[in-house]
Amino acid sequence: MKFTALVMGIFVVSAGAWGQKPPLLAEKEVAAIAGEINGETAKRNLEGIARFHRQRGSKGFHEAAELVAERLRAYGLSDVAILQFPADGKIFYGTQRSRPGWDAEVGSLIITEPQKMVSCNTPTLMVDCITGPTTVLANYEAIPITLAEDSESGSKLATIVDIGEGTKESDYAGKDVQGKFVLVSAQPGAVQDLAVGKFGAVGIISYAQNQKTAWWGEDENLIRWGHLETFSTNKTMAFMVSLKTARWLLQKESQAGVIGVIAEAKVKAGQHVGNYEVVTATIPGADAKLKEEEIAFSCHLDHQRPGANDNASGCAAILEVARTLQKLIAEGKLARPARTIRFIFPPEIEGTMALLNGKPEFAKRIKAVVHMDMVGGGPETKAVFHVTRGPMSLPSFVQDVAWAFAEWVNEESYQFAATGKAEYPLVSAEGGKEPLRAEYSAYTMGSDHDVYQDSSFGIPAIYLNDWPDRFIHTNLDSAANIDSTKLKRAGFIGAASGYFLAGMKGDDLNTMDSEITIGRYLRGAALRERIRGLSAAEACAPKREEMAFEKKEYRSVQMFLEMEPIKPSIENLAADDCFPGEPFYVHTGPPPTYQRKAKPKGPLVVFGYDYFAAEWAKRGHTTKPKLLEYAGLWGGGEEYAYEVLNFADGTRNAQGIRDAVSAEYGPVPLELVVEYLKALEEIGVVEQMK
Repeated sequence: MKFTALVMGIFVVSAGAWGQKPPLLAEKEVAAIAGEINGETAKRNLEGIARFHRQRGSKGFHEAAELVAERLRAYGLSDVAILQFPADGKIFYGTQRSRPGWDAEVGSLIITEPQKMVSCNTPTLMVDCITGPTTVLANYEAIPITLAEDSESGSKLATIVDIGEGTKESDYAGKDVQGKFVLVSAQPGAVQDLAVGKFGAVGIISYAQNQKTAWWGEDENLIRWGHLETFSTNKTMAFMVSLKTARWLLQKESQAGVIGVIAEAKVKAGQHVGNYEVVTATIPGADAKLKEEEIAFSCHLDHQRPGANDNASGCAAILEVARTLQKLIAEGKLARPARTIRFIFPPEIEGTMALLNGKPEFAKRIKAVVHMDMVGGGPETKAVFHVTRGPMSLPSFVQDVAWAFAEWVNEESYQFAATGKAEYPLVSAEGGKEPLRAEYSAYTMGSDHDVYQDSSFGIPAIYLNDWPDRFIHTNLDSAANIDSTKLKRAGFIGAASGYFLAGMKGDDLNTMDSEITIGRYLRGAALRERIRGLSAAEACAPKREEMAFEKKEYRSVQMFLEMEPIKPSIENLAADDCFPGEPFYVHTGPPPTYQRKAKPKGPLVVFGYDYFAAEWAKRGHTTKPKLLEYAGLWGGGEEYAYEVLNFADGTRNAQGIRDAVSAEYGPVPLELVVEYLKALEEIGVVEQMK
């Protein structure tokens, strides 16, 4: 397939997009969904969820779960339940070590600027220094994000020492932190074993910034959501402050990093045996056989208060999808679909791991997932909306379904923004009028879709998400920055996609063919952009992998419908400008072939726990396999590792796996892939085929 033909194909496919009829569903069905789904209702529910500090296993999470369950019952859904899975730090759900619940009642940090500093470093005379102006730096009751998750109870009175980042022993050189608080720029969990465990600090004050974007560090009032390591033996307390507060403290720094203030901290908090709670409900299917199959809508209900876009938005959006579809079906405006539609509201990743491992019947019934994580960011957040494709290890047509609806919303919303007229503007009364401008994006990791699409479950997922978001994981991720129009549009794309999949039948095979073709053109163009600078030898593997992927994606429709295999129209396509030669990296001897074992199930890096690192350390290793720290052209070590394991299916040898992940994330030496596969074999996750 030549690049010129590819571009012409895209032009032909896209030329008639302006004002075209809706895809896949009958127009009356699209009109019903578009007319009913309500951005304001979604935002009201979002505001309700965002009131709670929704940490795992906490009172706040339970209250949010009860709110969601109450709404689902009020909307008339079936099988509404809050499922509970014990979490005590010992139980495993596949690769996820359960994390005990964590609750807090008190978390205060008050700074006193003493009038005299004489004797302030002598604990028995500390009282001599506590006179002077005071400033409250942290108050859990008012701003819960100021107390880091997994902090432990205690009362401390101590000076503060600035140690910079705090993640390296050299940061502590020449500084006495014994019995003192440390001021750090890193996350508390990244420094606690050094600061507290090795050097004897009594607590941590962190001004860590949120994820790197173009706006990183610009707003000095942001307070980052902080975490201590759940399973560290060096229990402590930690507080989060803004960059502005940190700069104010640093102005008072004297010799050896000592800051001329006294910190008084009081914390009443701690871990406890608890439960992962997962809210679920259904819209039962109509077909006697197919109703046992399910299309799931997923979000993650946890995170800090307010956590509006991340991820009250995703949960409010699927809650609105539930209301909309249930109402339209009950009123006869939509036919009841053949398959059951399920809604799932867990704690991020760990709750999904508990659900799929603790109740494996769910994993068997779910045919596809629509996962929403951050779908409401308004202009202030700088968010771009993505329909994210699946990993190359799991080719599926379901993302092309979502893109068909998203591109239609792109066109309708742009037409409305540009002319003031559109048949389906999908605008909320309280929301913006900007066009959606959704992107069809390559697979990215970081939410529950990683769990579903892991090879031990193999459930394809539509991942709807915003990125970037300059307020993510901070005190300013508030409902004020949420656009109800965006919630309406995300809800529509999800509802239309899920409803189509729930009702999909053999007659839809031809309809899907055109959407898969469009997706193939888009993926092919994106691939050629990526490989433009590669050598001929290295460009060959991505082209071969692309063809293999597209053939499997076409077959995924037949597998979904459980039809007899039909030879796809693209079966004879080949990377005709690719001339395989010697591999760029050559491993000594024939590359081995590995297959993943049936257990444990799940990705090896989950929420708050790294299964690989823990098992690797148990066997006495102190250095990681090199792949985990490899930086490729389009991905890093975590992405390579995730897909290497997914591709270990017993049919590809190590060279084939290397070629597959090279096509996805950029060329990687074969020896790094082999070394990692051998490490996986050592910890009992894969076995070598004989």
